Amino acid sequence: MTAQSVILDVPDLAAAEAFYDALGVRDRIQLRVSSEPTTGFRGYTLSLVVSQPNIVDAFVGAALAAGATELKPIKKSLWGYGGVVQAPDGSIWKIATSSKKNNGPATRTIDNLVLLLGAEDVKASKQFYLDHGLEVSKSFGRKYVEFTSAAGNVTLALYGRRALAKDAGLAPEGTGSHRITITGASERFADPDGFAWESAA
Repeated sequence: MTAQSVILDVPDLAAAEAFYDALGVRDRIQLRVSSEPTTGFRGYTLSLVVSQPNIVDAFVGAALAAGATELKPIKKSLWGYGGVVQAPDGSIWKIATSSKKNNGPATRTIDNLVLLLGAEDVKASKQFYLDHGLEVSKSFGRKYVEFTSAAGNVTLALYGRRALAKDAGLAPEGTGSHRITITGASERFADPDGFAWESAA
């Protein structure tokens, strides 16, 4: 079992389709209408990993032009270069690169789409996913776990909920629906933090 894609629950399907078309990720995600209540931090972020800074600029610029809200402005850091925006539907997107200089034009090419789940107990959630057949590709104790993914699929990772909220520029509190579903399971289930899985069919 691996995470194949994600389904975002959005209040306005046409508006969400227009936004994600403009952002350039409609081939990476699925959308469906939902009015389930949700407040505050939804417990996850989506990260677009790209190869160089000018591609970060292009994606963030497209998101802001299409109606996203800036949560963390683009900046250089020890690990690279990136920024965080919130889509009109409420989902959080981090666009980042580990590279600090450009080696060519901004191609709007995505190297990887990472779904980071904020876990109350990273070790327990890691074991849950190991028991469901996922394989770990990176692990940093109780802080961060990344699972193996197939080319073109979503990369699933776990991070402490409070640390993830801080990284996104938000308070960690939140209630109600996560408004996201992960596809790639043989049957429906929910993980210890309430994130739902379903089959990709």
